[in-house]
Amino acid sequence: MRPAPDAAALQVRAATADDLPAIAALHTGARAAYHRARFPDAPFDVVAERARRHDAWLRDLARGDTPALCAARHGTVVGAASYRHRADHHRPAVTLHQLHVDPGHWGTGVGRALHGACLRAWRAAGFSRAVLDVLWHNHRARAFYTRLGWRPDPDRRPAPDATHLTLTLDLATPPAAPAPGAPAPAAPDPAGR
Repeated sequence: MRPAPDAAALQVRAATADDLPAIAALHTGARAAYHRARFPDAPFDVVAERARRHDAWLRDLARGDTPALCAARHGTVVGAASYRHRADHHRPAVTLHQLHVDPGHWGTGVGRALHGACLRAWRAAGFSRAVLDVLWHNHRARAFYTRLGWRPDPDRRPAPDATHLTLTLDLATPPAAPAPGAPAPAAPDPAGR
């Protein structure tokens, strides 16, 4: 059963090494949930997968160029995001590297709050464009990003057998108004730490 959204109880802040076990667990659970829709019999929420997510987030938290955020509700980490500067000399951009929410908190404003914190940091850092790759078959994520203004990147059309779709967001466009009842967390510092 999904908890009722409590905007006042949701805090978005810089992620720390202490958050690593919770972030790895929620990322593993989120991946398992969206992959199960396509591969119902595959075991995605297993110890080896949790170890891979742990190692990936450990690398992100250690990188100086990858700010990481987490969303906590009543002190429990329920979402995480990280981003990087995209090395593209023609159109500099920031890449949303990760954004995951514990499936038990889907639809409660956690993803939107993390996304909003990222947008504020990106605009404060002077970025004019953001990009991300989303799994083609992850229709829930694709719908989420579409609602937030992301569009297929015209410069990166997917191949016919592509597993990912590249989306882009114009950061010069004013941000959309928050959904009714959506939390408005404090902006993290632009460095994300």
